[in-house]
Amino acid sequence: MHSSGGPTRMAKIPAFTRRAAVLAAAAAAMAPPQPQAAVATRARIVIAGAGAAGLAAAARLAQRLDGAEITMLDRRQAHFYQPGFTLVAAGLKDPAYTVGRTADYVPRGVRWVEERAAEIDPGAKTVTTDAGRRVPYDFLVLATGLSLDFDAIEGMDTARIGQDGLGSVYAGPAQAEATWRAMSAFADRGGIGLFGRPSTEMKCAGAPLKYTFITDDILRRRGNRGKAELIYNAPQRALFSVPIVAERVRMLYQDRGVAVNYGHDLSAIDLGRKVATFRTAEGPKEFRYDFINVVPPMRAPDVVRDSPLRWQTGAWAREGWAEVDRHSLRHVRFPEIFAVGDIAGVPKGKTAASVKWQVPVMVDHLVATIEGRQSAARYDGYTSCPLITRIGRAMLVEFDYQDNLVPSFPGVIAPLEELWITWIMKEVALKPTYLAMIQGRA
Repeated sequence: MHSSGGPTRMAKIPAFTRRAAVLAAAAAAMAPPQPQAAVATRARIVIAGAGAAGLAAAARLAQRLDGAEITMLDRRQAHFYQPGFTLVAAGLKDPAYTVGRTADYVPRGVRWVEERAAEIDPGAKTVTTDAGRRVPYDFLVLATGLSLDFDAIEGMDTARIGQDGLGSVYAGPAQAEATWRAMSAFADRGGIGLFGRPSTEMKCAGAPLKYTFITDDILRRRGNRGKAELIYNAPQRALFSVPIVAERVRMLYQDRGVAVNYGHDLSAIDLGRKVATFRTAEGPKEFRYDFINVVPPMRAPDVVRDSPLRWQTGAWAREGWAEVDRHSLRHVRFPEIFAVGDIAGVPKGKTAASVKWQVPVMVDHLVATIEGRQSAARYDGYTSCPLITRIGRAMLVEFDYQDNLVPSFPGVIAPLEELWITWIMKEVALKPTYLAMIQGRA
């Protein structure tokens, strides 16, 4: 089926042992946290956002505190399991696989106000919603996620995703399915496939890479790889932020005939002509395409970006990420404010796996403040990416702030190997672990 690379090398352990390892890993990940005595308090805690980070924070705080007034602000009634979008765009899952109801995950004792946080006044310690409601707080947890800035790409129209070779996995479940239809049609006929990522910070930086691999694999399965040219345009000078991973992906792309251009940042798209324009050091450069997967620039939502809570200087100021200490997730200028998930202005961590490690640290620091003690909990930048390299194979890439590989299953899962077991973890075990996390059980 595959024309290069030979058979995928797998860990030398029996199949039944691999399956047992997957089940054991999922069970361990979903194991409930060790019970701790609840701390009595009347503190008013506001959580801005009800995505993965907000729900996980609400669940953990509800467990750790007795008597606290916890309010969560978010209008979204649907909860999206975003790690599943790539599987939908690969034709492997139905969009419904990624859609749940926020109401089903709100912890008992937490008040959910179906309004969005629109303005934050850290001096007055209040949040004003888009409906004009003023909500006072003693502690504020920013879990707003990020904004997909499609408007920053001249000519982009999300309503046309799925038409004329236009794909965009990030835009939502329906758009992920529409991307699958566009990519599948491309795999039937061949042509030029264009892939890449934005120059901004982004959630799940491995997603554009894995979708390129998936497209390559589907072309091969249909016998049409020779009819297609795949191009990956990277704004940076590497394919991934961790050097050893970047080199591994570069080698795999070279092996599979994926052309790579560095220093190319998507700036405009002509949907009628099927031409994408990229900013380069030499000036604008046009690429014709038959299929393109658009990954938009990403930035902080306006409620943080237009507030005093954003970074004031440095790498994260332009995009508006919350200025927090990278280890405690506490705001550096407003100690009663924390940020978790995508909105946190830290060097790594815009993945659901990071939320799993960030939230317990943040909660321990918040509870410690209520108790009048210091917390020793630290978030060291753990981020995880099950990097699909073909249908049925993936690499489990786990790393920290220092770009060290930090494998969770040494001896079972080699981090830079294309393994079946990693694929099973992505396709089968990851969602139950995710759901356990947002309910405070992992």
